[in-house]
Amino acid sequence: MRALRAAPGLTLALMLGPVAAGLIGTLAPALGVFPALGGTRLSLAPFAALAAWPGLGRAVFLSLFTGVAATLISLGIVTLFAAGWQGTRAMAGIERALAPLLAVPHAAAAFGLAFLIAPSGWIARALSPWATGWTRPADLLIVQDPWGLAMVAGLVIKEVPFVLLMLLAALPQARPGPRLRIARALGYGRVTGWLKAVFPAVYAQIRLPVYAVLAYSMSVVDVAIILGPNTPPPLAVQVVRWMSDPDLSLRFQAAAGAVVQLALVAIALAGWRLGEIAIGTLGRRWAEGGARRHGEGAARGAGLALAGLAAGAVVAGLAGLGLWSVAGLWGFPEALPDTVSLKSWARHGPALIAPARETLLIAGAATALALALVLACLEAEHRFGLTPGARSLWLLYLPLVVPQVAFLPGVQTLALMGGADMGRGAVILGHLVFVLPYVFLTLAAPWRAWDARHATVAAALGAGPGRVFWAVRMPMLLAPALGAMAVGLAVSVGQYLPTLLIGAGRVQTLTTEAVALASGGDRRLIGLTALAQTGASVVGFALALAVPRIVWRRRRGLCGA
Repeated sequence: MRALRAAPGLTLALMLGPVAAGLIGTLAPALGVFPALGGTRLSLAPFAALAAWPGLGRAVFLSLFTGVAATLISLGIVTLFAAGWQGTRAMAGIERALAPLLAVPHAAAAFGLAFLIAPSGWIARALSPWATGWTRPADLLIVQDPWGLAMVAGLVIKEVPFVLLMLLAALPQARPGPRLRIARALGYGRVTGWLKAVFPAVYAQIRLPVYAVLAYSMSVVDVAIILGPNTPPPLAVQVVRWMSDPDLSLRFQAAAGAVVQLALVAIALAGWRLGEIAIGTLGRRWAEGGARRHGEGAARGAGLALAGLAAGAVVAGLAGLGLWSVAGLWGFPEALPDTVSLKSWARHGPALIAPARETLLIAGAATALALALVLACLEAEHRFGLTPGARSLWLLYLPLVVPQVAFLPGVQTLALMGGADMGRGAVILGHLVFVLPYVFLTLAAPWRAWDARHATVAAALGAGPGRVFWAVRMPMLLAPALGAMAVGLAVSVGQYLPTLLIGAGRVQTLTTEAVALASGGDRRLIGLTALAQTGASVVGFALALAVPRIVWRRRRGLCGA
């Protein structure tokens, strides 16, 4: 009982402790304090060195532009689609596709998109030579373009499913049915009525997830390496390069860059909040203006087309990765390879066994720890009558809002100074910081919605709290628990920067292997590795669907069938 009461505090310590320690470990070198490298006095020299770097202005611009653009576009697509299609078969179809889309790691989706839009990609092949006249790949810089447009597209196709999932989770609290019926009764069109009556209530519920998307998009590293510009890259990528440089004196400059990245995210979040206030004021005036319809048909069509395009890009990208992994000779502009074979799998597959095993081991351990902690926290809520407030939700999102590149270098620095072993165990704990929030957010709603009268009946029959938990509540909530586990596994499999920095480059996973191939030209190996990474991420979702149906095959109500 005492251990259960301590679970929320322990969970917060494991989730927020590394963030706080990492920020301190980053700020100290940024101010010149790193005794192991001779820095013993406070100094602004690291910031001066950062300011002297010629690419700083462009790197800052890229971080701001790609992050804000990806967030705005993702939110806009989801809002337009929900406004036009909420409660329809189209929405139900997209909902069914959410789990597979969310399971695809960012790196795999980025590679798939690159294989689609590159001058020698599938789109160019499908249009050549009959539409383009090209008989060889055009000399166009599409992937890794200087404006980061390909990177924005890569982020959008992955953030649209996430934002939509958060919006769907928030819809019941907004009671969209009655609101929309009243709006329609007053003569408003479907889209206009939804935007005026439903969206304000929904957005209040998804504000923190949107902030997390903005912070992530501004500081992402793996997608930026694959799709973003290189000379210079976004600031987060440059910080990682300095951290990995053999010249250890660049650690000071890297720390200063990490602090600047943190400041950029804080400025962007503050600007976004001001934008919310301004748009809220304009929106109220628009709502009070009484206009009933604003291009309803075009808005619904655009919402469906853009949502379908985002989902289709992920699916087509995966198909392209799969085709390249078995392609033999495939000359341009042929739409399909001349031959297919498993030679690439036979040649490179055995080398991926060790990274795949490491990936699943780390993901399994981190997710198991996260699930145990979350179950303990939720059970403590139930038994002791705890009521988490808005502050708890902010704490939960903190690891998702603070840029990874702002505190993970500090964690690495402190660990090295303390002589800690930067191996698999440290990486598992590092992944736990990011897996915990997602597992909690996925499981909390169904857990809290469980009818407590079942526990009352069990207690009346003589069952204690422990037996109620294991014999009644857990079996009934097995499917949501496994769903949370699947999300946690997918989040861990996709972690690049925690594995790279906390593992000090010595822990090889499918994600680190895939991103390392970004600078190479072997599309068959890239396709094979990205598919293996996606397969590792999908394992959890397959188990979450299969296990309840097997365990409760004679009790269909318990398996959600």
